[in-house]
Amino acid sequence: MASLTIRSLDDTIKLRLRIRAASHGRSMEEEAREILKAGVATNDGPNLAESIRRHIAPLGGVELTIPPREAVRRPPKLVK
Repeated sequence: MASLTIRSLDDTIKLRLRIRAASHGRSMEEEAREILKAGVATNDGPNLAESIRRHIAPLGGVELTIPPREAVRRPPKLVK
């Protein structure tokens, strides 16, 4: 297994990590591993459509009328 050293960690972040680890009954190192594991286990990114929906929903949204589909035109015949 690999090792990781984190330098210049803010004291308040270290304290919050210690408190979080204690509340979960883990060591700080184990808590940091779990946080990192959860952080990289998520999918590649947020779903764009869902993100937009979350922003629009509080505004009431919009109902759009979708027109019926029409037949596709035939391509023109090109003569040489």
